[in-house]
Amino acid sequence: MKLPLLNELDLRELNGRMATAPAFPHFCIDDFLEPSFAGEVHDAFPSFTDALKHGRLFSAVNEKRKVQITEATFFPPAIRSLHDLLSSPAFVTAMSTMSGIPNLIADPGLEGGGIHETNSGGHLDVHVDFNFHRKLGLHRRLNILVYFNKDWQESDGGYLDLWNEDVTRCVGRIAPAFNRAAGFATSSKSWHGVTPITCPPQRMRKSFAAYYYTKEAPAGWDGVERSTVFKARPDEYWKGGIAMPVENLTRNARKSIASIKQGVKTFLG
Repeated sequence: MKLPLLNELDLRELNGRMATAPAFPHFCIDDFLEPSFAGEVHDAFPSFTDALKHGRLFSAVNEKRKVQITEATFFPPAIRSLHDLLSSPAFVTAMSTMSGIPNLIADPGLEGGGIHETNSGGHLDVHVDFNFHRKLGLHRRLNILVYFNKDWQESDGGYLDLWNEDVTRCVGRIAPAFNRAAGFATSSKSWHGVTPITCPPQRMRKSFAAYYYTKEAPAGWDGVERSTVFKARPDEYWKGGIAMPVENLTRNARKSIASIKQGVKTFLG
């Protein structure tokens, strides 16, 4: 398959690799975009300071020092072209062929996706993603992440790590190398995270994320809508035993207070 701005993909070969990947179906594609276009996207990424003006900053225990821009009107032209490519009918059909998941649908609102920039000291703990897009009424089925980090070193961290179902063994680790696309079929078993980012302060980990959905529920769905669920890595004793439980209690307390406030407002008219 060949689309404008995209290098040719062997969808049959990629489908076979996904089907036989350990733990859950996943993929890694080097030289994903045409080189000149990949360079344009790289150069179009805003600085971390500029990204903060239009994006959301994460500073929780589980996800830290990352800014996310989902509103396409704030994308520079090259990044907007990337968004248009990844959401185009031809590319979405190709993702269905590659993954074996029929009738995929792109999310024009990029819930949770778009531009991702993470500063030195940031991280994303191991988790499985939310499984249902309530606004669209669709089931989340596939993630794709495209990386734009030139000369990324192993010492810079920021690897996408993939885990087995009980998060006791890392089954894969993908460097966020320039013009590399990685992704996986999302499910209750697709545990993944981003290792701590240890690059110099003047650098940052840059990626663009898009997610795909279906109207049909996946096989074996238990009918329960779930938000993102985090787990500590095996060596993260303090985080798993103390930090995560405390943050969960705090978050639930905030939700309860907000619900009470809304109830009072409704009662008072």
